[in-house]
Amino acid sequence: MPVRPAPPAVAPTRAAAPDHYENFPVASWLCPARLRPPIAAIYHFARTADDIADEGDASPDARLADLHAYREELAAACAGRPPAPRWARVFGPLAQAVRDFGLPEPLLADLLDAFAQDVAWTRDGRRFADRAELLDYCRRSANPVGRLLLHLYGIGDAESLARSDAICSALQLANFWQDLSVDLPRGRFYLPLDDCARHALAPGDFDAFEPLKPAPPPRAAIALVADEVRWARELMQQGAPLVHRLPGRIGWELRLVVQGGLAILRKIEARGFDSFSHRPTVSRADAPRLLWRALRM
Repeated sequence: MPVRPAPPAVAPTRAAAPDHYENFPVASWLCPARLRPPIAAIYHFARTADDIADEGDASPDARLADLHAYREELAAACAGRPPAPRWARVFGPLAQAVRDFGLPEPLLADLLDAFAQDVAWTRDGRRFADRAELLDYCRRSANPVGRLLLHLYGIGDAESLARSDAICSALQLANFWQDLSVDLPRGRFYLPLDDCARHALAPGDFDAFEPLKPAPPPRAAIALVADEVRWARELMQQGAPLVHRLPGRIGWELRLVVQGGLAILRKIEARGFDSFSHRPTVSRADAPRLLWRALRM
């Protein structure tokens, strides 16, 4: 599911009670007051959908049916129709944000499409064939968040959108490589199959990995994660110049988002690229260094 880890001034990515949507900047003190309601509405829309897809003990088919109903509520909100009672607290504010700021329905719908893909693919044991296929997932699971925020700030030139996409995809990838110890036992497999094959690994080779297992993962698996971390870092570096194109608060908030994602990648590297046995995290103790790196950008 979409993005996690968080620097300061960035609030939770991935659903309600646990740590979810941590790379989603939600109405922080850096956001102008007039934009806090639409940002909060987008956040609660995505977070509730993530709950539907990822929380509780519902069957995959039940989750998919609920996501379909949720998509119909999105269409109703964007068409100006009143929300049904079930998710009125989500779609009432979202409909207001659509009216006030013209939020593009396709971007919101892309998030739901990615949630549905996650449920269906996990149920069916499907895997990403290559990096292009994984990036297509990121295009729907992560990139809409950045594009929606740029829309609120009135920024829509092609270069800015492309750099935003690179940052958001990099954050999603960093989330995946950070969460191997969590995702693999739950049947979520985001490592591209052709990358695995280059290291003589197959999906079944990861079945024996267990969090906190005394035996370290094989060298091939560590080398694979090192390659994926380099890929995510390169994507982040492609997008990072966007911070210099954005004025005022949004530019500073984006600096923290970029540095938070890079910090996660450094944490993975510091553990010898072994995120199979432990989930590296960024803590409050890292805040001064993140702020310093943001200032130096």
